[in-house]
Amino acid sequence: MYSQEEQRNLYELSKSLLNSPFVGGGRGEAADLFADISPSVGGGRGEVAERAEDLRRVLRYHEWRYYVGNDPVISDFEYDQLYKQLQTIEAAHPQLVTPDSPTQRVGKDLTENAAQVAHLTPMLSLDNSYNAEDLNDFDESVKKLCGLEKDADVEYCVEPKYDGGTIALVYENDRFIRAATRGNGYVGEEITANIRTLRSVPLQAAFSKRGISKVELRGEALIRKDIFEKINKTRQEAGEAVFANPRNAATGGLRMKDPREAAERGLEAFLYQLGYAIDSEGNNLLGNFKSHDESIHLLESLSFKTPLAKGGTKQHLPATKTCRNIAEVIQFCTDWQEYRDEYPYELDGIVVKVNSLELQEKCGSTSHHPRWAIAFKFKARQATTRLRDVEFQVGKTGAVTPVAKLEPVALAGVIVQNVSMHNEEFIRSKDLRIGDQVLVERAGDVIPYIVKSLVELRNGSEQVVHYPKNCPVCHSVLVKPEDEAIWRCENAECEAQVLARMVFHTSKHAMDIEGLGESTIEKFYKLGWLHSIADLYRLDYEAIAKLEGFGEKSAANLKAAVEKAKQNPVHRLFHSLSIHHLGQRTSKLLAAEIGHVLDLRGWDLEKYQTIKDIGPVAAKNVSNFFLNPSNVELLETMERLGVNLRQTDEDKKADVNTDGPLYGKSILFTGTLSQMTREEAEKKAAAAGASLMSGVSKHLSILVVGEKAGSKLKKAQALETVEIWTEAEFLDRIIENA
Repeated sequence: MYSQEEQRNLYELSKSLLNSPFVGGGRGEAADLFADISPSVGGGRGEVAERAEDLRRVLRYHEWRYYVGNDPVISDFEYDQLYKQLQTIEAAHPQLVTPDSPTQRVGKDLTENAAQVAHLTPMLSLDNSYNAEDLNDFDESVKKLCGLEKDADVEYCVEPKYDGGTIALVYENDRFIRAATRGNGYVGEEITANIRTLRSVPLQAAFSKRGISKVELRGEALIRKDIFEKINKTRQEAGEAVFANPRNAATGGLRMKDPREAAERGLEAFLYQLGYAIDSEGNNLLGNFKSHDESIHLLESLSFKTPLAKGGTKQHLPATKTCRNIAEVIQFCTDWQEYRDEYPYELDGIVVKVNSLELQEKCGSTSHHPRWAIAFKFKARQATTRLRDVEFQVGKTGAVTPVAKLEPVALAGVIVQNVSMHNEEFIRSKDLRIGDQVLVERAGDVIPYIVKSLVELRNGSEQVVHYPKNCPVCHSVLVKPEDEAIWRCENAECEAQVLARMVFHTSKHAMDIEGLGESTIEKFYKLGWLHSIADLYRLDYEAIAKLEGFGEKSAANLKAAVEKAKQNPVHRLFHSLSIHHLGQRTSKLLAAEIGHVLDLRGWDLEKYQTIKDIGPVAAKNVSNFFLNPSNVELLETMERLGVNLRQTDEDKKADVNTDGPLYGKSILFTGTLSQMTREEAEKKAAAAGASLMSGVSKHLSILVVGEKAGSKLKKAQALETVEIWTEAEFLDRIIENA
């Protein structure tokens, strides 16, 4: 057991080792570690020996946190980097290897006083890869071990790397007799009673039909993501601590002392490998199988849940695939990394296995991992960092949102340093303090989120976050409506709100004025050119042309964009006014009921509520907006400046599909389409709600690629933010979601 001070010191040492100059220029370059250090340094002592001992200490600590406590304080990626540092040192300096080094065993998750059982064969770990180069190196290594030519193709079976609790199941004479955790790879905790509660695990399986008398299967116990969310909601309502992720909930469920409690966790078991199989005479029968996927198909036929189970992504990616060569493997891994959040279970990577069991035998294994398999790890989605400060930002409707200012941390391919903390209750419920070490994740690899503070690492210098009583910009007293969790500034003239409303007004889903982004609006505001939304329509373009960074062409383009926006349909104008709860769909419903925007001056609250799907809150907010004389004056001014306030018959008939599967997406077609003309494709995309683009830019969402695609495809691939679809995928998407 580690004291709080020991944990704090070991955590700080971990961060120091990760950021040490010894790491060849940055994390992820483990192959270059200690490349310039002579093997004779200190005769096995000195700086290198000291570093090796430090690495052993922190790795033992993180194993305890992960496997015993189920409460890690660093990400898997960070652990891997520490492990590789020690591995590299020991490879260069064998005299520094100690019997108790983490590299000399597979892992450890044994709990004191738990019943322990030996596995029939060792359950080794997997070596890790993070990019195409690593996978190509693995392929070269396999060919070398198998005596194959460099240009030969090796067939691989690729399947999900489930992020749960590893298990081993034993069947004898067709009956389930035992289950155990992975433990240290040789001995695990017995969890038979808990696994028996899993409906995904058959209590009988006809292995005898293949002559198998005794078999040991490897698999993973998981909790489906939607069930995990329900479990956390229930725990929160009961005042219990929520789980950090489905993996912790699953591994904890495996160890429950009461099987009934384990059953309530909603665990499922995926089985993905035959580890041991003998007949009644004790003869090894694994040799009867030619390939890995053949053995998985056997398990599927015996009613086990396997990676072959129906399911994949909305992009029609299968959960598992037999690939002809490493190039297909790389493409499969790349696709899954992008779409993994569409899968109902948490994954942290893809497992790549040589499919031929004969070639697996030739590759062999180290004491740590098989040489015929490797894990392609997805980009880290959780990491730890320090909460440096909290800023309070005022939005377009006056909502005051706390934003965490973090020490920059790499997470899922981006640097995260600002994270919304939502509201006061969020801060209180998680007991977040300035100076805390916090666990951060990116939900869906998009939205950064603070999972929890690491209370045990506090040193006493942390500061409680005090929510302001006054607006941080205009200093008006904040109010908190009874039905909301948000504190608001009710001063409509607050500078922050004025700016935020103008930025939103010009945004893509509102009036869509290209060239009037946030930085430009802030610049014009500071110059005194903007005071309200109306000023956006009376800009001095001659003055703009003289500004540094603009010029006559930019000013002319901006003028054209503003003039175009003046002709927008009324529903876009409604949405652009930042009326609380008046979204795109509600704006369209409201616009369909009027001939002119200012008709709403005479409406009472009841009339708004006669419109189907407009609720009482939105109705009240719109009514209050038009009861305010300054708002009416603003709209009258905008109309005098040429902004359209009239709902035409054409607008009423227009079928802008805001509910379409591609609404909010921009799309471009390139190459020769085989099933339709370019014009037909664009009509289908528009009918599905997409906006059409003329070229590749950072604003493009989707590029649909036909035959003989050229430079547009290369540009889109270079941007990395553009989804690239085939013609078939485009048609499937609009039909599937129609």
